[in-house]
Amino acid sequence: MPPSPTTSVIYDDLAEHNLAPVRQYPGSGYLPAGAVVQAARSHGIALIGPMLAGLSAQARGGGYTQQAFTIDWDRRQAICLEGAVSSRWQPMRTRDGKDAISVRFATATCRNCPARDKWTTAIRTGRQLYLRPREIHQALAVARAAEDSTSFQAGYSRRAGIEGTMHQAASHGARRARYRGLPKTRLDHIYMACALNLIRLGAFWTGTPLDRQRTSHLARLELSLAA
Repeated sequence: MPPSPTTSVIYDDLAEHNLAPVRQYPGSGYLPAGAVVQAARSHGIALIGPMLAGLSAQARGGGYTQQAFTIDWDRRQAICLEGAVSSRWQPMRTRDGKDAISVRFATATCRNCPARDKWTTAIRTGRQLYLRPREIHQALAVARAAEDSTSFQAGYSRRAGIEGTMHQAASHGARRARYRGLPKTRLDHIYMACALNLIRLGAFWTGTPLDRQRTSHLARLELSLAA
């Protein structure tokens, strides 16, 4: 999962002991750009993972998303692929209290655009964008551009071993505490981690699979028909 509000507490504790990581590969819950900026700014940690997908109608329907616009932060303007320039730039706050910028294009500008269907679904107004602050917007653009790179794929593939360990721990009851109180629960987790290490070492030395061999529903159906 992506970083939660309690993650900063863990970062602070690691930094206090000079153990803060240089890079972290969160789970596949998809990262918000704000978390990437905050981790880098507060602790110098590079969060690496797939970013949250766009939620606009254009992102869902194959139209032109925010990435198709050139953002001129100094002039407070957005420019589309057709060369049109936005007519309004207004800082605002979202419903959940986050800073954002509302960017609008004039109705007349979008009305006669030959690619209007790709730019906006609005009938009576022009295209409207909701941008995050400059630092977050640019961090998101850089992270999304890196997702297709070979280095990103190679680095993020390291999550596979961690996911397997977490799955194994969950299958041995790690999701539910068996004792009351944090000290006993922590000790229980330490014992479980030691036991899992021994199990994984034994599997490595003997070549025994850690999990059952999976067969797809279609393959099982073919086997049953063949029988």
